[in-house]
Amino acid sequence: MPVVIVVVSLMVGGGLLARELYRVPDPQPDAILALPSSTARPLAQQPGPGSVELTPDAAAHPQHEVIRQLLQAYFDSINSRDYEQWKTTVTKARIQAKSRPAWLQDYRSTKDGSILVYRIDAVSDKDLRVLLGFTSVQDAADAPETLPGASCVRWKLTLPVTVESGHWKVDTVAGYTTPENARC
Repeated sequence: MPVVIVVVSLMVGGGLLARELYRVPDPQPDAILALPSSTARPLAQQPGPGSVELTPDAAAHPQHEVIRQLLQAYFDSINSRDYEQWKTTVTKARIQAKSRPAWLQDYRSTKDGSILVYRIDAVSDKDLRVLLGFTSVQDAADAPETLPGASCVRWKLTLPVTVESGHWKVDTVAGYTTPENARC
């Protein structure tokens, strides 16, 4: 009888362990999931919605919701020309590198949308790299130097995100990355 009790106990314990090991994780209900679109919007519908969306790969990262909210506030500040809000989303180094007058000049006609986070990669516990793409429309006179006269630009870049004073912030873009851009 004691042998039967030991065997049954081991089987039940093994079954519970196997159930936990092979359990499918719960879906992330708070993540806005999207896949890259293969169809382009007509120019009149650019830049597209201003909400930050995540691919399933980005949504699998444990910090995905914090990063999505950070980027949402970052792009909202640009779209509403709110320098004070923008300052809450970026590091002190980035604020020092971009004065209010320069920031307002740089983003005076910019409207960003179709924002999609492709990947979130950890560099360390306090540093992430976020691969994202978005569409930007602006006055042709405010086009990037690489695309003179472009009123609509599709961007792909890697944004460094770091913990500063206990909060995730968008850091200065270092020389390790070159943003890709193309006319819409």
